[in-house]
Amino acid sequence: MNADEMLAEQFEAHRGHLRVVAYRMLGSVDEADDAVQEGWLRLSHSGSSEIDNLAGWLTTVVARVCLDMLRSRSARREDTLDTHESEAVTAVDDGGHPEREALLADSVGVAMMVVLDRLAPAERLAFVLHDMFAVPFDEIGLIMGRSPTAARQLASRGRRRVQMPGTAPDAERADQRKVVQAFLAASRHGDFEALVGLLDPDAVILADGAAVQAGAESDIRGAAAVAGTFSGRARAAKLALLDGFAGAVWAPGGRPRIVFGFTIEAGKIVEIELLANPEQLGRLDLAMVDD
Repeated sequence: MNADEMLAEQFEAHRGHLRVVAYRMLGSVDEADDAVQEGWLRLSHSGSSEIDNLAGWLTTVVARVCLDMLRSRSARREDTLDTHESEAVTAVDDGGHPEREALLADSVGVAMMVVLDRLAPAERLAFVLHDMFAVPFDEIGLIMGRSPTAARQLASRGRRRVQMPGTAPDAERADQRKVVQAFLAASRHGDFEALVGLLDPDAVILADGAAVQAGAESDIRGAAAVAGTFSGRARAAKLALLDGFAGAVWAPGGRPRIVFGFTIEAGKIVEIELLANPEQLGRLDLAMVDD
């Protein structure tokens, strides 16, 4: 058996798991198959000899593919609820494809898929990976290019909406927007006390490698230190929506260069992420809005 055949055999050993992961994220058997096939293509073109944990690597790749597909679907404003129902019926009646029957039997039901379709893509990915597959938040953060704290908040939002499907996130989004707007205003005016009042005592700033290279500190902790970092600054930062919730962006010439992600709990900012990696910025669900 040559190296290519060995790699294909290793991939096939993980295919079933990857299909279930992809289906639970996408709610479509055909799209799940497409995501898994993309995972195989990326594996076959990678330096597979350098992959220490093949299962983890494949799950990461397929999850990222699914996230891109969810965001593309959201951008096109597709309604896939009818698709879930028709696919469930097709899979159950399709005696020629027992693997499809097993996939759906092992996965969540149509009712859950209807609820999951109401989640924002990032919420859905974080919730599915953590609550259904017990993937740790630090690994989910790596998949999404976000911090573990941000991944935890996204999963928490998704969980609340799954448990209370009749509720809408509008109030939570409005509350977060007020906090971020107040933070940006206090930052621009150099109002140190106002900044401290908006921060959790243990608030932290985390910067990715690209932001550090641009001059940011990688890790700043404590409300006073965080407030001091932002006091009198952020004049060029504009309000933005990151994964549907308020954040900020520095976008000279309209091109995002640094994105500020805010994690807010009980009305206080507990974490601010500085994201500047160009590849990751291109993958974020980001929309600039009027402040």
